[in-house]
Amino acid sequence: MDLSSVHVGVHKLKKKKRVGRGPGSGHGKTASRGSKGQWASAGAKKPTSLFEGGQMQLFRRMPKRGFSHATWDRHFLPVNVGDLDKAFNNGDKVTHQALKAAGLAKGAADGVRILGEGELTKKLEVEAHHFSKSAAEKITAKGGKVVVIPPPKRPKRNKMGSNKKTGKPNAAISPS
Repeated sequence: MDLSSVHVGVHKLKKKKRVGRGPGSGHGKTASRGSKGQWASAGAKKPTSLFEGGQMQLFRRMPKRGFSHATWDRHFLPVNVGDLDKAFNNGDKVTHQALKAAGLAKGAADGVRILGEGELTKKLEVEAHHFSKSAAEKITAKGGKVVVIPPPKRPKRNKMGSNKKTGKPNAAISPS
């Protein structure tokens, strides 16, 4: 190899397609667009890669099966009573923030669930969103306190509507 053949076959700049220059240009008459059709005129844009030329798309042809709870499922971080015994001192108040600081409730979640695995030797006041039956028994048996954090209230939906002036529900319309 010598310097005269280093750049052979390498085309850094691709020449622009010059249309409307006659049959001698190599793109004569229709400028490589074919005759008529959806893409022949100026301004037509090719759709996304999912476009299948007007036939029914694959994702619409596929059967829909199954069911997902993902829209309303809540994710709780499990914490065992034995872990609480190791991480906290006698008489401590255990909250979600305290569990995060202790490294027991890591990650994003909707709440904390206290489970009854392990032994508890200390008196603790524990605040959580859910307690297993055995965990609640172990905490109260040592003189501790179990505080259940209530879930957020569901929005109240008034399907009948109400009178905005009085605030009372609308009366049923009687045929007369």
